[in-house]
Amino acid sequence: MAARTKTAKDRPSYRCTECGWQTAKWLGRCPECQAWGTVEEYGAPAVRTTTPGRVTTSAVPIGQVDGRTATARPTGVPELDRVLGGGLVPGAVVLVAGEPGVGKSTLLLDVAAKSASDEHRTLYITGEESASQVRLRADRIKAIDDHLYLAAETDLAAVLGHLDAVKPSLLILDSVQTVASPEIDGAPGGMAQVREVAGALIRASKERGMSTLLVGHVTKDGAIAGPRLLEHLVDVVLSFEGDRHARLRLVRGVKNRYGTTDEVGCFELHDEGITGLADPSGLFLTRRAEPVPGTCLTVTLEGRRPLVAEVQALTVDSQIPSPRRTTSGLETSRVSMMLAVLEQRGRITALGKRDIYSATVGGVKLSEPAADLAIALALASAASDTPLPKNLVAIGEVGLAGEVRRVTGVQRRLAEAHRLGFTHALVPGDPGKIPAGMKVLEVADMGDALQVLPRSRRREAPRDEEERR
Repeated sequence: MAARTKTAKDRPSYRCTECGWQTAKWLGRCPECQAWGTVEEYGAPAVRTTTPGRVTTSAVPIGQVDGRTATARPTGVPELDRVLGGGLVPGAVVLVAGEPGVGKSTLLLDVAAKSASDEHRTLYITGEESASQVRLRADRIKAIDDHLYLAAETDLAAVLGHLDAVKPSLLILDSVQTVASPEIDGAPGGMAQVREVAGALIRASKERGMSTLLVGHVTKDGAIAGPRLLEHLVDVVLSFEGDRHARLRLVRGVKNRYGTTDEVGCFELHDEGITGLADPSGLFLTRRAEPVPGTCLTVTLEGRRPLVAEVQALTVDSQIPSPRRTTSGLETSRVSMMLAVLEQRGRITALGKRDIYSATVGGVKLSEPAADLAIALALASAASDTPLPKNLVAIGEVGLAGEVRRVTGVQRRLAEAHRLGFTHALVPGDPGKIPAGMKVLEVADMGDALQVLPRSRRREAPRDEEERR
């Protein structure tokens, strides 16, 4: 008897559990989302033909669609509204992710209380704490309101039941990884459970015109835990960042269907809760009567917001054969590049044999290339033990050839520095419109930039002195 030919229904199929990409053979890495070990075998779906069915709403010309129903409603927290694009849109689903202890629950509880009113009820569902624990935090941050409802649930059916009972305009779920559906196999937080819980709440939000804030966990690499499909389903993805040892917290938009993703909200976390910072530059500066060697100011752009930050550097004689290179708030690779440029292009050879420590003030992280010039000048000032002029800011990217390159948003950076009282600036060529009363020096390379060091005393290696003799 001839062997039966294997049909398409009998052949196995494989699917990525992260993004849902399908293939006919197993692969170790998903070509779509680049995740390892997520391609698993599943039964090949039977071929079905979908017949046309009854439509729920008739298609109309786009000009006749009423856009007033999608008008954003302010949350009462201006810094969060800045990132959201004006507030929460009815029916929008927002995913807020961040590391443990960064302040996600504190911020959202404050939003829940300030958004609650006679016409707009707020429902706060907690799956990680008891209701009494949330009440203690609410008392501490003064987030008590008669129209704010609180429930501790981990069952999806119970959460949907609370929606029918309270009929809220805003739902906050803390967190999506703690809620599970009894109809789906798997533990809470698994891929299937997260997908089901998020899908059910998204459908409920769209049907009711209810805004939803979902708290999401992150992995040790900083990525949002759960299937990547979760980020595609929601309307807005916010990343809550901050060093737990510092007061500053940043809310950054990663995805936003209702606005831009180049806005950043700044918050200060303290004992009484969390408050927005309309002018956070004061956290990153150290006011001194006289300038100190090894310090330089720059203006960084967080989204479209300019922030004045301070870079500090310290060089000391090394007691070990391999000198230390320690950084805090700065990228180690960029600091190493600036050291190489100073040694080769700036002729400051003493840095190679000394311990070097560089850091920022206030916990801010400087990763954009526009801070290169400030880093280089702070290192040169520390090496020569010569302070830079007072009220000076340095803006520019430094290349390996020693040239100072142009960066984006120079005019906004200079306007912010001028607003805070700084009178002098080092910038690349062609900076554009300069604020009135501010002296701007255009520099082409590191040689020009190092001229601002008054009476510069560059330390040189002993071998160079012997060569000159």
